Amino acid sequence: MVRGVVSIAIAVVFLLSYLRYFEHKSIYFPDREIELIPSSAGLSYEDVYLDTDDGVRLNAWFIPAEGSRYTLLFLHGNAGNISHRMEKILTLNSLGLDIFIFDYRGYGMSKGRPSEKGLYVDAQAAYDYLISKKDISSERIIIYGESLGGAVAIDLALQRKVKAIITESTFSSIEDVAKTIYPILPGFFIAPKFDSLKKIKDIKIPKFIMHSKDDSIIPFGQSLKLYNDAPEPKKHFELEGEHNTCHLESRELYISGIREFIDTL
Repeated sequence: MVRGVVSIAIAVVFLLSYLRYFEHKSIYFPDREIELIPSSAGLSYEDVYLDTDDGVRLNAWFIPAEGSRYTLLFLHGNAGNISHRMEKILTLNSLGLDIFIFDYRGYGMSKGRPSEKGLYVDAQAAYDYLISKKDISSERIIIYGESLGGAVAIDLALQRKVKAIITESTFSSIEDVAKTIYPILPGFFIAPKFDSLKKIKDIKIPKFIMHSKDDSIIPFGQSLKLYNDAPEPKKHFELEGEHNTCHLESRELYISGIREFIDTL
């Protein structure tokens, strides 16, 4: 009897450990290799290292724009690293925006291992660097989050004062994403929450929510859920193209939408 109970307990622990491992591997896809640097694309930049409150060293780039109006704190998605966002950096920088993009813990040159709490801490450290080291006013900071980075951006907007927030192809919660893949999986099995739907209800700053109707990874309806639950001021903007390439497939639309939103601030 006792041996049977012990065997079941061991099996449960093993199963839960495997689920957590599988869960982690399903959410985070970091790449350590930096393939490009901004100067390769003709951009001047500052290579930055900063430390989080829990002692993790992160790597970041600060890319200035001549006569910039705002600084865009760029929170990238769950795969690759900052070097894989060069085309988007070029586009956003051309709109007269300083770009501050950093790698989460475990990505690129940043130390540590990614986790939901860790990504939130990383984003706060990047924001604090802009305020304390670059002497940039909170009124000049716009948060930009793509995909998973949108969830981190929404959390940061609750923790720090900023001018506005832009999200691209962002989900409402990890549970909602999981349900589209594993409809019968109970929500309590999922440890990370990234519950943007709950958080966005308390964000009062201007919000620009972009999503492609053709997105086959994050359903378009999830950004509509975010938009519907968000208080004013807010705008939902429809792009075309796939999850990772909509900013290229609908480039002119993408550029004009962001420019018009920024002009309203």
